[in-house]
Amino acid sequence: MADAAASSTLRAPVDWQSAEMDRRRKARYAADRRLQIYGIISIAFALGFLAILVGTLLYSGYSAFTQSMVTVEIDLSGEEIDPNDIRAANWRSIVRDKLEALVPDVPRSDQRDYFNIFTSSAHFLVRDEVLADPSLLNRSARYVIPLSDPLDQLNKGSIDRNLPEEQRRVNDVQIGYFDQLKEQGAISKPFNTALFLNADSRFPELAGLAGAITGSFWALLVCFLISFPMGIAAAIYLEEFAPKNKITDAIEININNLAAVPSVVFGLLGLAMFLGWFGLPRSAPLVGGMVLSLMTLPTIIIVTRASLKSVPSAIREAALGVGASKHEAIFHHILPLAMPTILTGTIIGLAQALGETAPLLLIGMNAFITSASGGVLDASTALPTQIYIWADSPERGFVSRTSAAILVLLGFLVTMNAIAIFLRQRFERRW
Repeated sequence: MADAAASSTLRAPVDWQSAEMDRRRKARYAADRRLQIYGIISIAFALGFLAILVGTLLYSGYSAFTQSMVTVEIDLSGEEIDPNDIRAANWRSIVRDKLEALVPDVPRSDQRDYFNIFTSSAHFLVRDEVLADPSLLNRSARYVIPLSDPLDQLNKGSIDRNLPEEQRRVNDVQIGYFDQLKEQGAISKPFNTALFLNADSRFPELAGLAGAITGSFWALLVCFLISFPMGIAAAIYLEEFAPKNKITDAIEININNLAAVPSVVFGLLGLAMFLGWFGLPRSAPLVGGMVLSLMTLPTIIIVTRASLKSVPSAIREAALGVGASKHEAIFHHILPLAMPTILTGTIIGLAQALGETAPLLLIGMNAFITSASGGVLDASTALPTQIYIWADSPERGFVSRTSAAILVLLGFLVTMNAIAIFLRQRFERRW
């Protein structure tokens, strides 16, 4: 009788309009609203910090995208320069004479300060232009020469000329000559193409990212050529052919763990194996790409396996049902359908590798390289390590160039992620 009474109580109809149910509904709705508010607050905080980061980089790095230059007219037709040996000419004397003519009658006591207004490599820049176009030997032409870093900072407003002379890097004599050149219209501030066309330099006004960009390109190319085919092959074997036993389970666990290993560990592995055992050249993009491929492989394997699993089993069964072998079903039907997601994961993995610094530092890709890399065996640097080098430099001009280099790196990362999103939306199929 007691069980029947209890059962009858459990079957009693629920009064959905009661005050108790109304209170519960209001509590659930309030919890939903709180959850939405917490999510909006979290997104706002994330966007706020991102805006602060990008704003700080833009504020400190925008000035590096322009460079203060002086335009000087140089007539080489009257100079004794052998067209067959242009390098042998006394370019320092030729360029100094033309620069001195911009402000006539510079006292001998002021000549040191005056010539320090211009980059110390001015004669090399003029010589290289003539080497590129020997016809300049027979005529007069305008040459654009960068100002030295202190005067560049003065022109950009980073140095306050109203400070006492002992508190700034530019003295009053240099400011006077700078103002004269500016009144003549000889000073300009064009877009700094050298930031992208020049390699690294000890002088901020000449330093650029060309060497770092080419080094990153070669390293990522090596990384892609190694990790992409090997990652897909390993994933296909583990997902489609490998027997399910303790060995394959251990392999899967280790692959998942490798995806979370700190990048510095891969750098130590590359230092010991590729440089120590194999004797490969230090600072070479080949070694950097091989180290980055070790980091990217677990990500590609995991993404590829997940992509293969996402393909409906009906496609595999239909292919086998019409007489296709397992090999044909995988490579002719399953893999093509999974490829868009695989490519998306690969690009994201390469974007992550592009921003890695620690493994490249350990294999020596932070060397001072003054020319762009011509191949995978040439000594080179990379974008993250170039940022590290510039951030450690004491010159004021490298501060803005460091922020500018970070913006360039972020631009590449955003572009690669945008390509990944495009591929996913363009080719991905939903079942």
